[in-house]
Amino acid sequence: MVQNMLIQGVSGDPIVYLNGTFGPLSEAKVSVLDRGFIFGDGIYEVVPVYHGKLFRMKEHLARLERSLKKLEIQQPMTLAQWEALVKDLLSRSPEKNCMVYLQITRGVAKRDHAFPVPTVSPTIFGMVAPMTPPTAAVREKGLRAVSIPDMRWLHCDIKSVSLLGNVMAKQAAVNAGVDEVIQFRNGNLTEGASCNIWVAKDGKLIAPLKDNLVLEGIRYGLLQELTTEMGIPFELRVVTQDEVNNADELMMSSATREVLPIVELDGKPVGQGKPGGVYQRLRAAYDARIAALA
Repeated sequence: MVQNMLIQGVSGDPIVYLNGTFGPLSEAKVSVLDRGFIFGDGIYEVVPVYHGKLFRMKEHLARLERSLKKLEIQQPMTLAQWEALVKDLLSRSPEKNCMVYLQITRGVAKRDHAFPVPTVSPTIFGMVAPMTPPTAAVREKGLRAVSIPDMRWLHCDIKSVSLLGNVMAKQAAVNAGVDEVIQFRNGNLTEGASCNIWVAKDGKLIAPLKDNLVLEGIRYGLLQELTTEMGIPFELRVVTQDEVNNADELMMSSATREVLPIVELDGKPVGQGKPGGVYQRLRAAYDARIAALA
């Protein structure tokens, strides 16, 4: 389990955790037969940190546990032990506004598509990395996006390290010279390359169903809480591409980019082409949650 020894890393070489030991990132090594490397057979989680305090950690760790269960990977720690590990990692880092990255793979075994028998020990990796929240300029200007078909697999609800589909989606945004993509499957909204997408219409916030086609971002629960606080109607349902194209406002959310407005889609303005009222109210409430950690 987590060792208590403190290993000082050299400048620019952060301390990370790997399979029970803390040490410099430059010295962390994983076997080439690790199933995460060979098959992408593993899951990950990212927990944001503000003012040195973890934000929505219990929700992130609950999703980590769900992902492990869905992939039938042996649960290597209790939730209390995960929490202790995350806090231990933070104590070894000078970063105050950052993210904690956790990755668990099925472990090292002979290369075979089937799960190894007998079961092997999972590989557990953790690190702290800097996180730069969206600037005031980005929040005020908003993002541009393009529509693409969702070509990923049918278990997007698992936060898997098998992210090639998401990588290709993000590159589609880069190639188009925009900030994000909005993906659709069979004419219905799913999500962005690495974010959830929100639609505002007639003062109501609408989000796609939390099913196997969407990774349920932790901001799903947070934004629903904020809509209740702000008196904004909220609806969770199938959202068509026509509804997205005719939205009053579009937003994206993720752990590291928080919540941001999308003001242009496929070269056309969304609503008035600037951040709208629903976004502004949610953004203020979101900022208040972060400020409460200080």
